Amino acid sequence: MEINQLPDAELVRQYTGGKEDALEVLIKRYQSKVFGFILTKLEDTDLANDIFQETFIKVIHTLKLNKYNEEGKFLSWVIRIAHNLIMDHYRREKRVKIINETEENPLFKYIKDESDSVEDEMIHLQLTFELQQMIAELPKDQQEVIRMRLYQDLSFKEIAEATDVSINTALGRMRYALLNLRKQMDGKNLAF
Repeated sequence: MEINQLPDAELVRQYTGGKEDALEVLIKRYQSKVFGFILTKLEDTDLANDIFQETFIKVIHTLKLNKYNEEGKFLSWVIRIAHNLIMDHYRREKRVKIINETEENPLFKYIKDESDSVEDEMIHLQLTFELQQMIAELPKDQQEVIRMRLYQDLSFKEIAEATDVSINTALGRMRYALLNLRKQMDGKNLAF
């Protein structure tokens, strides 16, 4: 079997056994999903790139120490690492808006913290992670249209062209994807 077709668990086993190109296959396999996840949380491409690199540095470090034990759940594990790094970023970042001091506006009177609390950010990230998991459970054609629409911001015409289907088919896939997500949300008592 060609290396690109091997399951994640086998690629991890080969990488920890010394076959460096196995990790390259895993990174290429999931880089757009992981980067897309990170970018939707940060909305800053440079910062998203930094977190993405940090994520895979942690992945490599953990694999090299033979501490990875989530066989068959590689993508979920990587997304969780990225999620934790994003949370660390928000904890470190101080979002304080300061209005310039004037005689009418004493500086310390107007210092405001307009950021969400860490708890709000954690809840938002957890819900987003749950949504990612639910999308992963959809049929492939529905996953594709959801990701193209939500994460790549493509129009239905662009989605139809990219997937070589009619616009009506693309719309139908989106409709069924949303219906299936709603069923999953109802089953898990989630609200977004």
